[in-house]
Amino acid sequence: MTTKYLHVDTMNTFFRCIHSASRGSDIEERVAFAIHSTLQSIAAAWRDQNATHVIIYLEGKSWRKEYYKPYKADREVKRQATSETEQKEAAAYFAAFADLVKFFDLHTNVTMLQHPKLEADDLIAGFIQAHPKDEHVIISTDSDFHQLLAENVTQYAGVTRELYTIHGIYDYKGKLVIDKKTKLPKTIPDPKFILFEKCMRGDPTDNIFSAFPGVRTKGSKNKVGLIEAFGDRDSKGYAWNNLMLQRWVDHNKVEHKVLDDYRRNCVLVDLSAQPEDIRAVIDETIKTGAISRTNSMIGSYFLKFCGAHNLVKLSEQAATYSNMLGASYPEKE
Repeated sequence: MTTKYLHVDTMNTFFRCIHSASRGSDIEERVAFAIHSTLQSIAAAWRDQNATHVIIYLEGKSWRKEYYKPYKADREVKRQATSETEQKEAAAYFAAFADLVKFFDLHTNVTMLQHPKLEADDLIAGFIQAHPKDEHVIISTDSDFHQLLAENVTQYAGVTRELYTIHGIYDYKGKLVIDKKTKLPKTIPDPKFILFEKCMRGDPTDNIFSAFPGVRTKGSKNKVGLIEAFGDRDSKGYAWNNLMLQRWVDHNKVEHKVLDDYRRNCVLVDLSAQPEDIRAVIDETIKTGAISRTNSMIGSYFLKFCGAHNLVKLSEQAATYSNMLGASYPEKE
């Protein structure tokens, strides 16, 4: 029997909700809004996508920081540069997030997956890859997940309630989202090309450097671009080698070979290309964590949680949330 899993990129969802809160609100109101919107986003996806089980994913200290020292290294510098007020706000957000996670863990039957060496992305991709016959909906705004899109894998943006698929982007009514400028339906490019392009261009938000700075998307008469190299990736002919065998020198006068940096970026970016020892950790974490739970009185605990965080509107829908949070992991033969 096919199961439709709801994969919640929990930290991404929670902090996106904070950013969408009114900046005129005080910290307590923004915290309450983030919790409310996170739960509401999960419930909306559960209802809109007719899901059958929720999986909550949490972050660990990524193995990527050991594999590639610059990985997200600039984030600590940015954190240290924040003001005292910003630090206090961040502490309040993380405390609320921890409280939400504790509620999920102790008083619901959702699956909880986390490992100290893994990012949520690793576990989400690993679970989907281990369950190819089931359907999967990823709740996240992170474009890294576009590489996973397939006939049985979609991505749901909680705040906008938009569904990203390989056939287009749909609103919560099931209608194609129209681009305001072009007046045409919005689409997601080929997931395989998205992945190839990101491995070539790197990811500035994660401090992953480009394998070939300045490379063009479409080539010219004298230069091969990403489109041509991508089209030649299977045969490894002229276009592929012309691009991958190029060399360039960085600002420290260190010479780079494009192919070497591309392969490094594949390990960092491609959610199916982690090192073998990391793949083993992913598989074991899923195997031991994805088990059926039998917590009871979920509705009562949900009401207590709502009361503690002043979630009045959610408390009025306790039965709906109780059904969603009480759905256990389906044991399969």
